[in-house]
Amino acid sequence: MIHTGDGNSSHRVKGTVVLMKKNVLDFNDFSASLLDRLHEFLGKRVSIQLISAVNIDPGNGSKGKLGKPAYLEDWITTITPLTAGETAFKVTFDWDDEIGTPGAFLIRNNHHSEFYLKSLTLENVPGQGAIHFICNSWVYPADKYDKDRVFFSNKAYLPSETPVPLLKYREEELENLRGDGKGQLQEWDRVYDYAYYNDLGNPDKGPQHVRPVLGGSSEYPYPRRGRTGRPPTKSDPNCESRLNIVMSLDIYVPRDERFGHLKMADFLAYALKSIVQVLKPELESLFDSTPNEFDSFEDVLKLYEGGIKVPEGMLKDVRDNIPAEMLKEIFRTDGERLLKFPLPQVIAEDKSAWRTDEEFTREMLAGINPVMIRCLQEFPPTSKLDREVYGDHTSRIAKEHIESNLDGLTVEEAMRERKLFILDHHDSLMPYLRRINSTSTKTYASRTFLLLQNNGTLKPLAIELSLPHHEGDQYGTISKVCVPAEQGVENSIWQLAKAYVGVVDSGYHQLVSHWLHTHAVIEPFIIASNRQLSVFHPIHKLLHPHFRDTMNINALARQILINAGGALESTVFPSKYSMEFSSMLYKEWVFPEQALPEDLLKRGVAVKDSASPYGLRLLIEDYPYAVDGLEIWFAIKTWVKDYCSFYYKDDDSVKKDSELQSWWKEIREVGHGDKKNEPWWPKMQTIEELIETCTIIIWIASALHAAINFGQYPYGGYPPNRPSMSRRFMPEKGSPEYDELVANPEKAYLKTITSQFQAVLGISLVEILSRHSTDEVYLGQRDTPYWTCDKEPLEAFDKFGKKLADIEGRIMRMNNDEKLKNRVGPVKMPYTLLYPTSEGGLTGQGIPNSVSI
Repeated sequence: MIHTGDGNSSHRVKGTVVLMKKNVLDFNDFSASLLDRLHEFLGKRVSIQLISAVNIDPGNGSKGKLGKPAYLEDWITTITPLTAGETAFKVTFDWDDEIGTPGAFLIRNNHHSEFYLKSLTLENVPGQGAIHFICNSWVYPADKYDKDRVFFSNKAYLPSETPVPLLKYREEELENLRGDGKGQLQEWDRVYDYAYYNDLGNPDKGPQHVRPVLGGSSEYPYPRRGRTGRPPTKSDPNCESRLNIVMSLDIYVPRDERFGHLKMADFLAYALKSIVQVLKPELESLFDSTPNEFDSFEDVLKLYEGGIKVPEGMLKDVRDNIPAEMLKEIFRTDGERLLKFPLPQVIAEDKSAWRTDEEFTREMLAGINPVMIRCLQEFPPTSKLDREVYGDHTSRIAKEHIESNLDGLTVEEAMRERKLFILDHHDSLMPYLRRINSTSTKTYASRTFLLLQNNGTLKPLAIELSLPHHEGDQYGTISKVCVPAEQGVENSIWQLAKAYVGVVDSGYHQLVSHWLHTHAVIEPFIIASNRQLSVFHPIHKLLHPHFRDTMNINALARQILINAGGALESTVFPSKYSMEFSSMLYKEWVFPEQALPEDLLKRGVAVKDSASPYGLRLLIEDYPYAVDGLEIWFAIKTWVKDYCSFYYKDDDSVKKDSELQSWWKEIREVGHGDKKNEPWWPKMQTIEELIETCTIIIWIASALHAAINFGQYPYGGYPPNRPSMSRRFMPEKGSPEYDELVANPEKAYLKTITSQFQAVLGISLVEILSRHSTDEVYLGQRDTPYWTCDKEPLEAFDKFGKKLADIEGRIMRMNNDEKLKNRVGPVKMPYTLLYPTSEGGLTGQGIPNSVSI
């Protein structure tokens, strides 16, 4: 101990800083590393000052007292391991008793380049023991900031309970993160702000590249996205200019929202292998010079078994555009057969079981869009479309179409026993169908009728295919009804009818169930949480893991997937109308109905029943998505309740939480501003409302996204099973197409659905989307054990993890139960999409914490 002249005693406190130098992540930036060492040599070092949580410095605007600067030690001699990437540096503080308990620290980076700061741990703090600061943030050189960066300890405080010396720091940090709403944002900016989806089109390239602005109007409502502040286009001041395609990875998101280096390497390898941009023109010309069709299902299998040979000239272009490290991953075989894909699970055990009626209906309960099926409430079904505009859209299905197939029941009896179900893609599609069919798409609005059989499986009864009336919308529809048939041309027609249903369901899944209902709706919650909830805030700590990588993947989507002419428009049936179609369906989005129990009750597939687990009884007992989903939902809800109850002792503490109330107001009025007048928003006045709201947010980001995303390749990687396009209508008797259907039904089927080029593009896309990166963090896991220092929340989180492990065991047991026919089905593919954990790669299981791909 050292005695100072003023009577204070001081000694030293050691700390460990864990960071990643920039050059670990950027192999080409050795100059940065050299310059950093030079700066260090010249005394331009990295300094840290502790901030007292107990004593105020009156001379510093009533902020916490600052300790003396301490410096990272041995920067020059510490060799950074290029693989692991993280380096630990020692730092020694001259301890001043007036600091007491440090609650935060300032860091100043006087080097040439940024680094990624993971954590600071102080050892043996007098009276405290170890104190952890979890940072996980990029720290840029000091000249990029107006104020030095501040980081807080891992203790959580409600705003009213924050130690007074830290209050100003807490408020200033939130102000910094909000920015001033002006100018183009640069990579080092840490600004979270909102914008409309006004960067999907590119009007400067001509009328075919124009797309409407989504968000900010009653015609095209939409959730907000993160602002980038790029200048407007020349031809339309309301549209934001786009980045050149080769700059896609540089699209602005706040630096801490960008993929980590492992995720970026994984993503790049597969995105480039998947040729979405680099090879698109070359592939088009390749497939134009050979017939653009698969001739048989055997032909399609070549994509997985031998690959398609690609001419040498085309490969040169690839090599010129792709970094060398990634070429090995892209050319999996001999360097020539570029287009070879892994075998999708749906055909791994049996090459033809996907064609059975049982598999067609099972996928409505255990496939990748298991959120659409409803109990049939009226027969024949009517429409909610405005009769003045659209005429009569009542279903043309009659009792005689189905009664012979109802296992001895009448329609009335089957309805009374709640055994009739419907997959309804009629009203959602009809207002857009005329425009969609003016493109290369040729498809139908559809209603599929199903019977719940005594063995727990569904059987299809009929499919109604409808088109707008050729004389005008006001005349209603022209509809045909197809019924199951075992053989002959009737069977070929039935197989085509199922394909049209698959096309519509596939596009709806991609644009609405997947993109809109998970990716797009969650982004405003992420922006608002960073702008209004301090990292000190318990709800920020609760939700933060569920926001990882989402802004980055959404920004990349705007750049290469959902933009005009992007991969999605090329592979889903609404084509250039895709995004405005999703905007129309945002009108129907209701936040409280995103809770799984509410969704199941709304669709009539569950009823309230106090004698059943969780108070809900499923009408289809063997409904894998709902069975596993309810287990996960209530595990999340119990964890959220345990957590929130620790910080909020009564409803009053929710009402008086200033940050929480600002957060909730901003989500409703800005982030989802086109919905701000909806009566259904929770008022955020009670602990119960807070628990339900946080449960819904975590459910959407984790389990809901996993259930509709990671099965895309296992089910949809084989296009005949889940076609995403149809290119011609059902053949009419007497036409050459009808004669072809009689003579060669396989060829006619393949000519109707996705073309060879679209299939390859679509398979490439769903392969990237279905992969887990190697550094993924799954539900029930955190990236550090020190995310909070509060004991009870840590114990509750541990309990949550154990509950999820129990659920995994249950899922495995159910998948082995032969009575549960919907869990494995004719294709012998167990339902694992809600199995919580996974390895990296293409596994068809695992629930990441966040919408991270």
